[in-house]
Amino acid sequence: MKTLLVSAVLSALTIATPAAVLAQDATAGKKLFRRCAACHTVEESGTNKVGPNLWGIFGSQAGARDTGFNYSKALKDSAIVWDDETISAYIENPRKVVPKTRMSFAGMKKAGQRADVIAYLKSMTQ
Repeated sequence: MKTLLVSAVLSALTIATPAAVLAQDATAGKKLFRRCAACHTVEESGTNKVGPNLWGIFGSQAGARDTGFNYSKALKDSAIVWDDETISAYIENPRKVVPKTRMSFAGMKKAGQRADVIAYLKSMTQ
């Protein structure tokens, strides 16, 4: 009975754990980022594609970085500052976070995958 109770509590904690505290794996994130690479680059002075280059994204205000990218008015007006939490929420469901964003990504639903992508972004863009 105790084993069942402990399993239930651990399962509940796993479900309720925010992405920011999940173990992050930059190597796995690099593989997952392939989905993003069609539209984004991560290198310093990298080119914009359909989406902006992501170098220096952490700590910056959405739509305000001088990348030469034409950000949507919705993103510029969002007042989002990019950190683990805001990036996780955005890549989970971009249109929920910024309803009129031009980002057409359907979203990455698994928190662990988002944490891995964030770890990769941190390793490449800072």
